[in-house]
Amino acid sequence: MDIIQKYFPQLSERQQQQFAALDALYRDWNAKINVISRKDIDNLYEHHVLHSLGIAKMLSFKPGTRILDFGTGGGFPGIPLAILFPECQFKLIDGTGKKIRVAQEVCQAIGLDNCQPEHLRGEDEKGKYDFIVSRAVMPLPDLTKIVRKNIGREQHNSLPNGILCLKGGDLQAELQPYRRIVDSMELSQWFDEPWFKEKYVIYLPL
Repeated sequence: MDIIQKYFPQLSERQQQQFAALDALYRDWNAKINVISRKDIDNLYEHHVLHSLGIAKMLSFKPGTRILDFGTGGGFPGIPLAILFPECQFKLIDGTGKKIRVAQEVCQAIGLDNCQPEHLRGEDEKGKYDFIVSRAVMPLPDLTKIVRKNIGREQHNSLPNGILCLKGGDLQAELQPYRRIVDSMELSQWFDEPWFKEKYVIYLPL
């Protein structure tokens, strides 16, 4: 939990309590349904919660922003972002029902009422959103094809509506089709921990 306050020191008491509750909740659920690698559960805050919040370093969502978390799994990056931005609306979707159940139970346990997890494939999502967020779900061209229909036209933020996704490794070939418009920032410029080397937040306006 200290690592979250290190980079986000302005959290309210409620936000601190919500972030602090995640450890016990994910440990409990992970014992029943494997949503995080068993050997990685001890790194929950660094590798999952703080990693998710890397998106907030690229863009601070304005109140009223609507965000779709595509392929959320057990709730990343959507749940940490929903805690950080309580005045924004988040919908979390995943095609695996048992993973979505974990996200639903975690949201309910911490009283996260701006976050709606739903068992749904991306192709079947009909809503309009300002931003689509995701964490290493699929190659960017494939993701773009599916979610382009879900980007709304009305603008509310300092960046135009589009996709914000977390990825790692050599992304040169994947980003090549978008080289003129895509923005890629390494998380290590914001977070000191060595794990964030070669981890990126990618922004693609749509």
